[in-house]
Amino acid sequence: MSTEPFAGYILDELSVGMSAELTRTITEDRIQRFAEASDDFNPIHMDEAYASRTAYRGRIAHGLLSASFVSAVVGTMLPGPGSIYLGQTLSFHKAVRIGDEVTGRVTVTDIDQESARVTLKTECLVEGEPVLDGEAVIRVPRKRRPARA
Repeated sequence: MSTEPFAGYILDELSVGMSAELTRTITEDRIQRFAEASDDFNPIHMDEAYASRTAYRGRIAHGLLSASFVSAVVGTMLPGPGSIYLGQTLSFHKAVRIGDEVTGRVTVTDIDQESARVTLKTECLVEGEPVLDGEAVIRVPRKRRPARA
């Protein structure tokens, strides 16, 4: 195992079908920190008394909190460091709650060598069921940058 930080994949190292994922648990603290970072304090996420009177019958996590796990995979794993988001579509299917384990997964579906862009299927799952899905377009480096001295 290398002690060097993961440098990500360059364009020529990617192939259709490659996939990566990470799993994180939704906690009270994670929701609070996301609300602070995004300034989204919607009571459906923050106030149990309010949320219990909605169709969800209790608090739900921010949809973009779950989507941020996809961003984490893109930025740290596949394609990884050096990649740049150009676009993302999202469709939300189910609510995510405190205590749920969310798996963010990306899969390479297309590679455009000319523009150095890849298309990724993006999804988040709870207990194997999709809670959101979409498609991302990512610019990927063609070359590795030299290590800093």
